[in-house]
Amino acid sequence: MLDDNISAKSSLFPDKAHTELRVQENRTRKVSLVQGNLMGNQRTQSAGTSARVYINGVYGFSSMAECTGDAAETVLKAAHQNALFMDLHAGRGKGALPAIAKTPAPACRPIQDAPQKRYIDFIRELDAYIAAAYPKLASRTVTAVEDSMEKIIRTSDGLGGHICAPRSYIYLFMNTETKDGVPVELFGPLGGAGTFDEVFTTPSLLFPKIDEYYEKLMQKREGVYPQAGYKTVVLGGILSGMLAHEAVGHTVEADLVLGGSVAGPALHKQVASELITMVDFAHTALGKPAPLPVYLDDEGTPAADAVLIRNGILTGYMNSRESAQHFGTTPCGNARAFSFSDEPLIRMRNTAVLPGKDKLEDIIASVDDGYYLTDTNNGQADTTGEFMFGVCMGYEIKKGRLGRALLDTTISGMAFDMLKTVDMVSDTMTWSSSGFCGKKQPMPVGMGGPALRCKVMIGGR
Repeated sequence: MLDDNISAKSSLFPDKAHTELRVQENRTRKVSLVQGNLMGNQRTQSAGTSARVYINGVYGFSSMAECTGDAAETVLKAAHQNALFMDLHAGRGKGALPAIAKTPAPACRPIQDAPQKRYIDFIRELDAYIAAAYPKLASRTVTAVEDSMEKIIRTSDGLGGHICAPRSYIYLFMNTETKDGVPVELFGPLGGAGTFDEVFTTPSLLFPKIDEYYEKLMQKREGVYPQAGYKTVVLGGILSGMLAHEAVGHTVEADLVLGGSVAGPALHKQVASELITMVDFAHTALGKPAPLPVYLDDEGTPAADAVLIRNGILTGYMNSRESAQHFGTTPCGNARAFSFSDEPLIRMRNTAVLPGKDKLEDIIASVDDGYYLTDTNNGQADTTGEFMFGVCMGYEIKKGRLGRALLDTTISGMAFDMLKTVDMVSDTMTWSSSGFCGKKQPMPVGMGGPALRCKVMIGGR
């Protein structure tokens, strides 16, 4: 657990300048088995201290790979000098950042670091179960990962705290072939927020989920390619979450709005069906802990929910302190940095479409000829809102009933146009939080949503 070597340095903060001082440690534990053979065994840690100083609209930043009081003094001095230099040459003259109300962050609990043997033994038992139960698989890979970012943050306006966000996952890759010899793969993540020993206790508790993934793989093995074209589809919660993050979320990050994203001229206009409300949740979502809770961002701003779309109307953006000042709004804690050597950027936290009132079975029953798309393994979008997602699991819908499974395909479109076609929204949510967002720096994020009935372009073979 990090020692607080920076709080005593607040007396060294420059006068008349907004200052942020942060000490941070990132940890990763990772073990991989391929066909029962140990192919990866990693324990990594990086830690250091950084400071950022804001003067008249410009920042100076400095970092150092040490977690000491001396390091704090060094980076504070360097960041101040960098800010003065930038102010001299940029001359923006914006004045000070507005004050923010103080809200205490929860106390940081110590991380229990499991020995590497614990990871190896756990996934060996999972792998042995898969090998015994399903010997006809072409290949199998089981990976265990725990990662965390622990930070102590202090600012010149008295904000800050000691925070930590561990998460742990088991990743399953199972491969087979169709009768024509075409490779078929299915990926499944298991886990969530917490350290490895908190999330995973007994390997046998995961066996039913492994069985479920295998059954899906066998369905996919007998699957067909969808008919390409503009189709009525039911997007499962994993897909609607990907849509919320990739195709909409990035367009409403204020720095990308200022850079010309499609959301700029769309503020306070209809961008989706009135059934669509979208929120970037901070730490609590619909009365439950969000998948990856954020209580404090790296500018020291207390985290609050950012409502992005309400009843189809684009209502706001995700902001840093500086962009919130520009747009005349209150920041909600979206400025996050991945490493001690990174400056905070505007990032998503737990971005989701809110559930509606329809039952999933009623939504499927309402489709005469279409597809139910349940899982994705990749996605990309740009600031125009144009997106393309890979679909790795789904089913035909024929006369209101699920049919054959689908082989890998894609969907594509313009997010705001597609969201306007949504006419049914399920009353249940599905969350995903096993990946990273790659906006300049990696960042753990959560995303989620209900099932949506809409129209979208789907690829064929």
